[in-house]
Amino acid sequence: MTAKTYTKLAAAISNGWHSDFTPRRFLNNGHVMTLAGNFLPRHWSLPEPEELLVEVEEPVKGYEAYGPTSILCHCHWQPLDVRRERLTVVLVHGLEGSSDSQYVLGNSTRAWAAGCNVVRMNMRSCGGTDRFSPTIYHSGRSNDVARVVEEILSRQGLQAVAMIGYSMGGNLVLKYAGEYGVDAPSALKAVVGISPLMDLAVSSAALHERQNRFYEKHFLRSMIDRVRRKAELFPEMYLPYYASGKLRRLHSMRDFDEQVVARFGGFANADDYYYSVASSRCASQFSVPTLIVHSLDDPFIRMLPETRQVLIENPHVNFIETHHGGHCAFLAPSAGYDGYWAEKILLGFLLATVPNQVHGS
Repeated sequence: MTAKTYTKLAAAISNGWHSDFTPRRFLNNGHVMTLAGNFLPRHWSLPEPEELLVEVEEPVKGYEAYGPTSILCHCHWQPLDVRRERLTVVLVHGLEGSSDSQYVLGNSTRAWAAGCNVVRMNMRSCGGTDRFSPTIYHSGRSNDVARVVEEILSRQGLQAVAMIGYSMGGNLVLKYAGEYGVDAPSALKAVVGISPLMDLAVSSAALHERQNRFYEKHFLRSMIDRVRRKAELFPEMYLPYYASGKLRRLHSMRDFDEQVVARFGGFANADDYYYSVASSRCASQFSVPTLIVHSLDDPFIRMLPETRQVLIENPHVNFIETHHGGHCAFLAPSAGYDGYWAEKILLGFLLATVPNQVHGS
């Protein structure tokens, strides 16, 4: 971290929610850390969720028979007599994740135990919800986040909401906060991005580097399978493209973004997509307390120097940049807790930021 960053975190350190990150033994390599964070078995304890289906987009013109696009959220509400006053944490997963991703469930368990309401949001089509979404998901769908917030506020009369996003989900929640700026809903009290995909063009290029081809192939296979499912569910929209055989000629995520995301997401090309949806473009407009955690050894998420500088200079942002941590992992030695350092400090940040009466402590 720079001296400037340390200065900004002085109050956080004195309040006790921040601690420096030390990688778990043998995990000081970004790739090893990333894989360990993804595959190590975990345990969590949550009550059965209440399902909430939120309409986020009207039927596509010309394909009205397929109906609107909706997303599925899994909600864990505190008892009715305290629900409105408790902090509600909305969690958004990363690329090809879901509301059942390990880090989503880990954070949910922590927040629930601390007395918070928890809403686990699936992006469009994710978590087995392809049938609810004729349209595709991508890194710019911040309006979906806005719709979820609007829906839970109107249904539950909540007083305080915090957003947590990992990787691509980090870009979504940060873009949402930046687009609203000072006009954000009064109930929005804090935003957190862990390993957020704020600069898409350089991160896409990094994903195609030789050492990262393992990750890229994994994502690409999964995304191509999703287009196949779209073609089965919504043939008039997707079958002509799928049947053309062009998917077999996609060899990188940039190819996918150029040929699929741009085509079906309304962008001119991949560069237009990367530029248009990057939360780094509105980082100076973050106006609620914000925590961003990024690791310098993240295998494929890159942050431009100008983005880093804007975050450091924004008085509303607590920016933590570690030397180790991999992508969304941040596994520390187990010393009095389970060692999931990012989950621990982000909850500490939320509980220190939002008044005590809204999280039951």
